[in-house]
Amino acid sequence: MRMVLAVVLAACGLAIAAPAAAEPEACPPTCDRIPDSAWIAPWGIPLNSRYGWPRLPGLSVTASTPRFRFEELCASPPVAQDPRSYAVAEKAVVVNPDGQWQLQAQVLHWRGETWRGGQLTEDVFNTAVAALRACQRTNPSASPSLTTVEPDRMAAVVSGPVILHQYLVANPANSTVTELALWSTAPPRTAWPSPADDAVLDALGAPLCTAYVGSCP
Repeated sequence: MRMVLAVVLAACGLAIAAPAAAEPEACPPTCDRIPDSAWIAPWGIPLNSRYGWPRLPGLSVTASTPRFRFEELCASPPVAQDPRSYAVAEKAVVVNPDGQWQLQAQVLHWRGETWRGGQLTEDVFNTAVAALRACQRTNPSASPSLTTVEPDRMAAVVSGPVILHQYLVANPANSTVTELALWSTAPPRTAWPSPADDAVLDALGAPLCTAYVGSCP
């Protein structure tokens, strides 16, 4: 009977097509949370061949008081009237045994007019760079070295009892800041592979253009 019904529906042009594959979440319409497509892919993260990093959207949780990883290590003071307190923010963390590399990634997005969100994005980025430069003043045991500093992206290494590789990308065009941090107690049991800063920063920032539709040329 079902075969007869299918033939009749097809003849009348009423056959139901299989649902199309779901598109990656993007903003709009998904602006009240961080779209899955905004996160760096595992293969873009240093040491993926050693750790096989998971897909970060599956680990992400709301970051109610977002701060960058270096701020904890550097004992950076709280930021007055911190714009991050009212951003849409999510964080993903991968915990490994002591002496192995740990991972933190965050994505922060400001809703509303892009001109205002862009200003907040740049303010947060510039404040972060200044705080990282001051790291040794706030934590004498930590020694920061900024290896790449550009208007909207930064890479740094903080040395000391804990070694931290910190990456930060700001995109004012979509009012978003994204962070990647990897750290280990010194000396790490797995050697750092010394990837090019540009490659990591590109892999970190490129997903924002997919996630926030129409924000990149």
